[in-house]
Amino acid sequence: MKRILTVFAILTVLTGNAFGQENDSPYETSLKVDAPIIAAGMGLSYYGLTLMQDKEGLTEEEAMTQSKDEVNRFDRFSAGWHSESAKKTSDFPFYGSFAVAPALMLLNDNIRGKAGQVFVLYLETMSITGALFTMANGIVPRDRPLTYSPEVELSEKTRANAQNSFYAGHTAASAAASFFAAKIFHDFNPDSPARPYVWAAAAAVPATVGYLRLRAGKHFLSDNILGYAMGAAAGILVPQLHKKTNTTNISLVPFSGRYYSGAQFTYTF
Repeated sequence: MKRILTVFAILTVLTGNAFGQENDSPYETSLKVDAPIIAAGMGLSYYGLTLMQDKEGLTEEEAMTQSKDEVNRFDRFSAGWHSESAKKTSDFPFYGSFAVAPALMLLNDNIRGKAGQVFVLYLETMSITGALFTMANGIVPRDRPLTYSPEVELSEKTRANAQNSFYAGHTAASAAASFFAAKIFHDFNPDSPARPYVWAAAAAVPATVGYLRLRAGKHFLSDNILGYAMGAAAGILVPQLHKKTNTTNISLVPFSGRYYSGAQFTYTF
């Protein structure tokens, strides 16, 4: 997470002049609206990270007396799973998902000219995703599935990190990045026959990450489902709320006056 936050900070510097690049773009961005959202998201992400690190782990007695019966029936099947190879393998699609959006901007002519604005939306998407995940994870302790395995070292079970099962951050982040890239491609290329394949790839990447994190004993199935849903929602909704023409009856319109500025959120039904 620290490495991701560092990347966000670098992107903020690189895209400082990207607000307002709206000609021939389906999106509308505003420095007065988007910059505070990004800053708040990054700030909450950092604060949530400190909460995660300050959690109290299981005591040795608690770790030694755990029972799978304590886990709800929906998630119980994976209690005790622990695969180091699955954990390592999950890093490949996880980190790879963050390269999808930049790759699209470099390879797609329609997007490349608006790379700065797209980076701003990407930064906003990931900062919101990070804030939601770290705050939820920092506030809600939940034993990881691996803590129920007799093969896992006691020192691993009693770490604060072993309480970070709820919810799946790797799955959420990869879903946000992948679905964001698909949404951007969809909106910039309305006539492209590749759109269904792009969406299919966007759905497959975080699903793969979630499965591997499940096998690794890092998260239960419910943690991964929630992480997938939260990430996908952020990846789709942030660009959608910035569209000039919003066909879902949802709009986020920046406004300003002599003594005020802000944004108007509207849902028409």
